[in-house]
Amino acid sequence: MQKKRTAAAAALDEGRDGVDGGGRVEGAKVQLAAPNGTPDGRVAIVNKTRVLLFCTRGTTARHRHLMEDLRMLLPHAKKEPKLDSKDRITLANEVAETRNCDSIALFECRKLQDCYLWLSKTPNGPSAKFLVQNIHTMAELKFTGNNLLFSRAMLSFDRAFDEGGDHMLVLKELLLHTFTAPRGHRKVKPFVDHMLSFFWLDGRVWVRHYQIVEKGVIKNSSESELVEIGPRFVLTPIRIFSGSLCGATLWENVEYISPNEVRRAAKRIKDSTYQKRISDHAKRTTREAMRKRPDDPLDRMFK
Repeated sequence: MQKKRTAAAAALDEGRDGVDGGGRVEGAKVQLAAPNGTPDGRVAIVNKTRVLLFCTRGTTARHRHLMEDLRMLLPHAKKEPKLDSKDRITLANEVAETRNCDSIALFECRKLQDCYLWLSKTPNGPSAKFLVQNIHTMAELKFTGNNLLFSRAMLSFDRAFDEGGDHMLVLKELLLHTFTAPRGHRKVKPFVDHMLSFFWLDGRVWVRHYQIVEKGVIKNSSESELVEIGPRFVLTPIRIFSGSLCGATLWENVEYISPNEVRRAAKRIKDSTYQKRISDHAKRTTREAMRKRPDDPLDRMFK
């Protein structure tokens, strides 16, 4: 009777390095590996996503502190000195290539008050440009929530991202690729104790960061709770481009009003108020001149 072949012999005959179920053949012995495929139990990095997080020259302190708060939430983010050229944003693609990054999160500050955020997939795109508003950093908010440094964050998206159309799906994917910490990264802690939430309201993306407090940790708590940590900010989408930081416009927000237009309208209202005051003064002067009595020579006769 023919002897039954073992799994190790079958694997050697087929020329494979391992057997089904995560085993690895070394000579005549079968060494069971971890579920991720490594025999020593280390987690193999499958998703090698790296995000280049940096800013341009002229960034204010508030915007820089927001960038540092985001860097503390993204263990797979890489630092880079400020980008010198504001007119050639596409130079960030070359910087990302030299740093082996496949995603870009670039803060662009203009006129020391307007902050824009570029999210891009290099080198072929797509990319999106946002206006960052209502910025509140963690040091400013001083919430009671806290999380382990470089632990993996759970991402929560509003239902509108799936039901709002193709451009909403593109925005969701860009946010996913930017804020998702890859499993098994050398800096990632094996815990999930905080959550990043993205809400869609009034044509904007509202970003909030919460701590996940398990049941029983807080006194008299019967359910898991969310405690806000910070930072807070709002992203107004402007355009989606086909390339990385460039290319044809795939989608444009027709309801977007630039900060320059907002300031111009406020200045126009202020100027109109000043012009109205000047006009009222001219009319008052004319009325006073019309009401003035003419000189009568008899008034000076008996003085």
